[in-house]
Amino acid sequence: MNPAPYPMLEATLVTLMGLMIGSFMNVCIYRLPRGMSPVRPRSSCTNCGHMITWYENIPIASYLALRGQCRGCGAGISVMYPVVEAITGAMFLGAYLLYGPSLLLLARLLFGCAMIVLFAIDLQHKILPNVITLPGIVAGLLLSEVAGPGWQASLIGAAAGGGMLWSIAEVYYRLRKEEGLGMGDVKMLAMIGAFLGWKLMLLTLVLASFSGSIVGVIVMMFRKESLKYALPFGTFLAVGAMVAAAAGDRLVAWYLGIYKG
Repeated sequence: MNPAPYPMLEATLVTLMGLMIGSFMNVCIYRLPRGMSPVRPRSSCTNCGHMITWYENIPIASYLALRGQCRGCGAGISVMYPVVEAITGAMFLGAYLLYGPSLLLLARLLFGCAMIVLFAIDLQHKILPNVITLPGIVAGLLLSEVAGPGWQASLIGAAAGGGMLWSIAEVYYRLRKEEGLGMGDVKMLAMIGAFLGWKLMLLTLVLASFSGSIVGVIVMMFRKESLKYALPFGTFLAVGAMVAAAAGDRLVAWYLGIYKG
């Protein structure tokens, strides 16, 4: 493949696109848990109802210009908004540099956006909306043949991912008579398996469980609360899935290389 004639221009445009999509994702993060449409009505201040103008909705720049406050009432604007926009812009740039213009790039960007939205919603509300996970499973299966990992690996990943977490949740419920994992986690891991295949789905589960255990112990030490309430597991699944999508094959090869050496 010949190098792009204007690589800096392309990278800049991709990053700007990521920032703009990140702005829309903020709307989804706020509205989806509340059962609201992400497209109507227009964005407004949740405190005073001030309609957000186009120049107040420029990713990151508007937040800085407004000093994190609503222009109508002066109420504080959550720092989560520019953070989500910045992370999404960085993800778009990183994916473009990693995959180049390709169907795989489009699939990974769609997947990455879904993971960021699910991360934020689960962190704030401890729910994983079906409107993202269920269409995500279908999208992962449909894209698998043209963008990888192939329909067989995708189908096995979706079935095994959902099946494993459902089995764990069912056993936990029968033993403890209380829910340990929600069905949202089950559907989210099925979606991850559909997009990444069964191998990277397993890696995602290992990474999420390991990181979740570490953070959970730390939270319990400082906040003295139950691990069940301290951990929205979907947030760790999202982080594990992003790592697996970007570097999963290299991580697996490195791990297997330890035993071969």
